[in-house]
Amino acid sequence: MKKFFVQILRIKGFSLAYLFIFGLLSFPTFASEEQGREIIQEAIARDNGFGDTVTDLKMTLLNAEGQESHRYLKISTLEVAGDGDKLLTFFEQPRDIKGTALLAFTHLDRDDEQWIYLPASRRVKRISSSNKSGSFMGSEFAYEDLASEEIEKYKMYNYLGEKPCGQQSCFIVERKPVDKESGYARQIVWIDKDFYRFIRIDYYDRRNALLKTRTFDDYQLYMDKYWRSLEITMKNHQSNKTTKLLVRNIQFQAGLTDRDFDIAALKRTR
Repeated sequence: MKKFFVQILRIKGFSLAYLFIFGLLSFPTFASEEQGREIIQEAIARDNGFGDTVTDLKMTLLNAEGQESHRYLKISTLEVAGDGDKLLTFFEQPRDIKGTALLAFTHLDRDDEQWIYLPASRRVKRISSSNKSGSFMGSEFAYEDLASEEIEKYKMYNYLGEKPCGQQSCFIVERKPVDKESGYARQIVWIDKDFYRFIRIDYYDRRNALLKTRTFDDYQLYMDKYWRSLEITMKNHQSNKTTKLLVRNIQFQAGLTDRDFDIAALKRTR
């Protein structure tokens, strides 16, 4: 029987090594990547169609000693047909950063665009690709974290299986950013099986060491379709610092247009 098996593998001069080289025995890998991609794609698809939102949030920064500072901000989001979302983040308090605003355009087929307005200098500055891994306003969120979820932003999806996540069960998917300037080598994404909601994302730095974990808690359903996490936490495992975002209010379909997201909008928000 063993001799017969070897002969089968050598039909027409092909050895087992050739089969692996040409990918004929790699169906499980292909299936794993396809399944991982489909899971993330379904999670993104279920959130499509909301149009626009205006969200009021409280940001809490905790240092390694547990000391807290608080900020209040507003994030406006606009869906764009055939492209990624547009986001405008505006700080309302405290006084020393009031008026600071970040405008972000997420794109499917090219680098995202971001601009920041600092009221002290009264200037709009474009964020370069090399700086997108930097801290946003001293928080544990990087500039690249402030973008909409798009399937095209990652080049590899690897389904790792299922694990319990609280009282539910989650799909586990590994993905790698397309952007060579990303501060992350890879991410491990947890998606709940019942509603395809993002539950947790583990971020690994360029040395492939665990850098941060983002968790999504207290989900609420809006318009009988759109789930929103009302408490988002970003924990930095290397610095032991944490940033929490607590949603205070969400308004759907506020009538936002592209004009609310042009460069001039950065200064109009002050």
